Amino acid sequence: MHPDHPGHEQPPAKRPVRRTIDPASAERRVGRHRAPAPPRPGPARSVSGRIAVATGVTCCLGLVGVAGVGEAGRPRPQMREALADRAAEQRASRDFTRAAPPVAAPPRTPDAAPSPAAARPSAPRKVVRPARPRPVAGLDQRQTDNAKVIVDVGREMELPRRAMVVAVATAMQESDLHNLASDVLPASFDHPHQGSGSDHDSIGLFQQRPSSGWGTVAEIMRPAYAARAFYTALCDVPGWATMSVTAAAQAVQVSAFPDAYAKHEKRAATVVAALL
Repeated sequence: MHPDHPGHEQPPAKRPVRRTIDPASAERRVGRHRAPAPPRPGPARSVSGRIAVATGVTCCLGLVGVAGVGEAGRPRPQMREALADRAAEQRASRDFTRAAPPVAAPPRTPDAAPSPAAARPSAPRKVVRPARPRPVAGLDQRQTDNAKVIVDVGREMELPRRAMVVAVATAMQESDLHNLASDVLPASFDHPHQGSGSDHDSIGLFQQRPSSGWGTVAEIMRPAYAARAFYTALCDVPGWATMSVTAAAQAVQVSAFPDAYAKHEKRAATVVAALL
């Protein structure tokens, strides 16, 4: 064909294309390492912020997490390890499987509070001895103690006051209300005594004689036994409650001085009234 024929037109020669080079782009390609691309808002940053708000992460932990995120949107390895350690230490503050807090004991009311005596260990109880009666009617303490024994025995035997007056008046006459031993009965000194007499083998508060069947020396030297022996003999006297003090005492004692008991009646009544 003719070179001028339209079907044989030569393709136009390729011309070099000039591109406008952006200074910033040229600067990114300079050197061995490319400059990092500017950060673009991606889903990682926005989602992490929403998660932090939704889960209630503390401000301090959130700031550390944000600071650990690099320009590429990923936390640095060192920061990840630090966050993991921090999360392990503070797990109890975020974990839903935490143990229930200990329940504080309710305050005790004054009514339920133990008394000081109950809080302390109880000490062994001391044996409380009954108070000794105060002397009355001119008696000393030993005489009053012996009179108290006589009155107590009469009360145990459920006897009337009249019997107690007769017994105390008899002991006043026989021994002046002292528990006496006998000089002619050496065995009587082996027992507690408050003096001695010499009227045969008569001993004790009522000067009762072992040889006459009142009891053994050891028994008669006990004031309580002597008083019980006297009351038993008195109750065996028919009509003793209507007799005078002298007649009732003489019926028991068979003394050589039958009228000697009358002078002690008033004083004995005062003693019995004070000791009952």
